[in-house]
Amino acid sequence: MFPMLETDRLKLRELTQADVAAIFHCLSNEEVTRYYGQEPFIEKQQAEQLTKHFDKNYEEKRGIRWGIELKETGEVMGTIGYHLWSAPHKRAEIGYEIHPDYWRKGYTKEAIQQVINYGFEHMNLQRIGAVVYVENEASNQLLLKLGFQQEGILRDYMVQKENAYDTFIYSLLKKEQPQ
Repeated sequence: MFPMLETDRLKLRELTQADVAAIFHCLSNEEVTRYYGQEPFIEKQQAEQLTKHFDKNYEEKRGIRWGIELKETGEVMGTIGYHLWSAPHKRAEIGYEIHPDYWRKGYTKEAIQQVINYGFEHMNLQRIGAVVYVENEASNQLLLKLGFQQEGILRDYMVQKENAYDTFIYSLLKKEQPQ
């Protein structure tokens, strides 16, 4: 059964086909995809395929992706979760995006904290990684605030619109978490 997580303001839940319009609304926005490593969606079918991809990753134990729903309105503002999950090596990479209408309100931090807790407590992770464009100041600052350590730079790691971009690689280890 897909795990549902909650915070004071958010419900992190399984994405369904009913969420396709919200996912398209988010990932068709150039502000969102600027540091996402892909071009903005141009057709709703792309959001539908992504939802199916998330389902398949979960079924095959390669990742898990939640929809981020605002409890107050029931609106899905984005997604968050793990990819590149390796259970034998007890590691995964975290990824997330939310629509700009919800930026700078603390929602991303709230969701990340809950997902980190889930990863360490229920997925038996020892390491959570993150790869972030060097230019993505907001995400870089947020990860540092949450205790992630910057390990280095991956040079020309992401290519978008035919341009190569450097990324920072971060990690958070279970043993570094406050008890």
